[in-house]
This record gives sequence, structure tokens and C-alpha cells, in this order.
Amino acid sequence: MEQAQTNDFLERESLGKLMGKYAVPCVISLLVAALYNIVDQIFIANASYLGSYGNAANTVVFPLTVVALAIAVMIGDGCCAFVSISLGAGNAEDAHRSIGNAVVLCILCSILVTAAYLIFMEPILTAFGGKVNEETYACAQEYFFWITLGIPFYMFGQAMNPIIRSDGSPKFAMFSTLIGAVANIILDPIFIFPLGMGMMGAAVATVIGQILTAVLSIWYLCHMKAVKLSRKSFGLWGSLMKRFLVLGITSFLSQISLVISMAAVQNMCTKYAALDPVFGQAEYSQIPLAVLGIVMKFFQIAISVAVGIAAGCIPIVGYNIGAGRKDRAKSLFSYLLITEAVVGLIATLIVELLPHQLIGIFGAANESAYYTDFAVRSFRIYLCMMILATVNKGTFIFLQALGRAVASTIVSLTREIIFGVALPIIFPIFFGLDGLLYSFPAADILTFVIALLFICQTYRSLGSSGPARAQGSITRKRGGISK
Repeated sequence: MEQAQTNDFLERESLGKLMGKYAVPCVISLLVAALYNIVDQIFIANASYLGSYGNAANTVVFPLTVVALAIAVMIGDGCCAFVSISLGAGNAEDAHRSIGNAVVLCILCSILVTAAYLIFMEPILTAFGGKVNEETYACAQEYFFWITLGIPFYMFGQAMNPIIRSDGSPKFAMFSTLIGAVANIILDPIFIFPLGMGMMGAAVATVIGQILTAVLSIWYLCHMKAVKLSRKSFGLWGSLMKRFLVLGITSFLSQISLVISMAAVQNMCTKYAALDPVFGQAEYSQIPLAVLGIVMKFFQIAISVAVGIAAGCIPIVGYNIGAGRKDRAKSLFSYLLITEAVVGLIATLIVELLPHQLIGIFGAANESAYYTDFAVRSFRIYLCMMILATVNKGTFIFLQALGRAVASTIVSLTREIIFGVALPIIFPIFFGLDGLLYSFPAADILTFVIALLFICQTYRSLGSSGPARAQGSITRKRGGISK
């Protein structure tokens, strides 16, 4: 019972204050995680001896890090939601055992992923467009090898981050990720420029940062607050793992479906760039792949904010659902949707108004005019519907927090696999390389139509009042609730 009382403020404090407490550190944590790869790409792009070849190689490797992330967040987010619901219901036994099982499972999975990447390196890189030309493939091989060695540390840190948040320590979760990112930012320019370590230097800087995050996560597990771990926490319980992995399957599918979508986009990019009168020339063939990687990285920044806001709400939603407070869960959903829409609007305005400035960060001054022209067009077309993308993300994560894994999975898979794969294949048939750019906003529009149905259904399931009434229906004070 002591553990349940530790987090009972999740039922008492104002929702706005709780969102700030949990979402802001989570957003920062995810932004920092996204910056690992983005920082590498910025320094690589501005190194004259790497340039767009190194950028294209970075784009090739990026989806493969997302595969590792998908497994990590399935374990971490699932455990986070399960722990929060368990604590809300006063079940401390399930809470500590699920965390111990998550730790062991993450270690085992990370070792398997690392081994698979090292054994099947060549076919994996080829599948994601690595052989667009010899220079790009050489850079991709070097970068991928060193990044793969850090996979166990990366997965452990990412899996433990939401678990730390579920224990009531979102700031520590943010701090552990931030330390790793700062180390990466400091080491990247040192390794790439004065030491001339190239792609290896960028990768090694990233891995060192990931090791620091993993070490801090291990320290926290030994000093948890609401949940106390013991030796018996780490015994594998198959039935328990099934229960929390089900809650994390949506996170896994959302990430792994993104990988499938990126594979389709990158292969179509390589195929139709070869048919383009400009990019069909050998010296420019890597530009579309490099540019799309940059555009997707900016999208990753915006979507990290959206996911962070929604993921930060998971412990709040889970606890209140466990405590029978559907009214608070409904109000939180309203706040979440509005916030996600604002984030998407701001991101859209940035890409539409400042595309030249954005691509300038990624070494445009060292490249041909074709590089800049294609980048500006890509930013403005590919990302024009981010306001819908952020709302879609917030919706399926909230559904996950409610324990509605099937509904959440439908929204996620529809976006990334049905629309995210089919449209990039179909549109270029009629519109060439530009068709690839138009496929992305089209997918977001179609997904929003489906998400809207689940949004309405969720409001009905949580109570009779709609979004407007839910937003202002309850006034809360610290230590109490008054209607």
C-alpha cells in the first residue's frame, strides 16, 4: 500500500501542472534522443570530406537504429503503462516484478539485435538504399559498424527512460538522456574535424553518450522511489511479460512500421532519382536520399515533441484509470489534443517560411544548387501536414495509455504501413520524384480521418460530455477536488 500512496498526487493535482511536470521532461528526453542522429548529420554535412555522401549514409543507417528503438520502447513504454496502472490499483507486487522482467528482457533483446546487425550488415544496408553509389556505401558501412556496437547501451537507456518516469522521476529520466546528448555534441566536432575520424568519429561520439545514459539508468534502478526492486524482481515471469508487452506493442508497431515506411521511401527515392535528368547523373545521385534524410530528421524533431507530450501523460492516465477517475482522463485528452495541434502548427510554419535557413544548417553552402532547390521543395511539400501528424501521434499514444491497444495499433499501422508504404509506391508512378514528396501529407490526411473516429469514440467511452465541456468541467485544487 505504501507504494500506491507515493504516487497518489496523480489523482489530486491539477492536470495542467501534471502535464508540465511529466510532459516537459519527456519532451526534452525524446528531443535529446532525436538529436543524437541529427547532430551527427549536421557535423557530417559540414565536413567537406564527407558532405552529402556522409549525409546519405546517415539516412541509410537511421532506420536501423529505429528498429532497436522499437524493441526498447515496446519494453519500456509497456512496462511504464503497466507499472502506473498497478500503482494506481495498489498492486506493488506486479509493479516491481514487471520492471525486473523488463530489464532482463531488454538486455537479451539488445544482444540479439547487435549480433544480427553484425552478421547481416551488407544485405541490411542494401535494403535501405545504401548502394546508391560507392562513396555512400563505404560511409554507411563504417558508420553502421560502430553504431551497432553501441546498440545494447542505446536500447537499455531508451527502455529504462519511461520506467524511470513511471516511478515518479521524469526529471531524472530527462537528465540521464541529456548527459549522453551533451557528450555527443561535444565529442562530434572533435572527432570529425581536428581528428579527422569521419563516420567512425560521429558514431563513436554517439555510442559514448549512450553508455553514459545507460550507466545513469542502472544507478537509478538501484535507488527507485515508488517501486523497490529486489533479487526476485528479476526472475522471468512469462505471464507478467505478456501483460506489459501487450501495452507496449503499439509503441513497437509505430516504430517498426515507420522503418517499413522509410524503407519504401528510400528505395523509391533511389529508383526515381535514377530516372531524373539531374539526379540520374552519378555526381548528384546521392542528393535526394541525403535531403530526404534531413527532412525526416526535422520531422523527427517535431514528432518527438508530440510523442513526448503524449508519452508524458501515460503515467497520469494510467494511474487515474486504475483509480477509476475517467473524468480526469477525459479532461487530459482534451488538453493533449489542443497541445498537439499547436505543436504541429508551429512546426508547419517553420518549414514553410524558413526552408532555406533549415537546409543551410546541413551544409548547403558546400553543395550544388540542386541540393538546395530539392531541399526547399521537400520541406514545403513533404511536411505541410504536420499539424495532422502530431494530432494522429497524440491520439494513438493516448489510446495506448488507456489500455486500448487494438485501437491504437489500427491508427499507427494504417499511417505507416497502409498509407506510408502504398502511397510512396503509387504516387511516383504518376508524378515522378515529386510524387514521393506528396505521398507524406496525403498519408497524414487519410490517417486523420480514421483517428477522428477514435477520438469521438474515446470521448464517449470516458463520459457523456464533449471536448469543450470536458476541458473546463472540473476545477481542481492541490490536495482536493471540487466540481
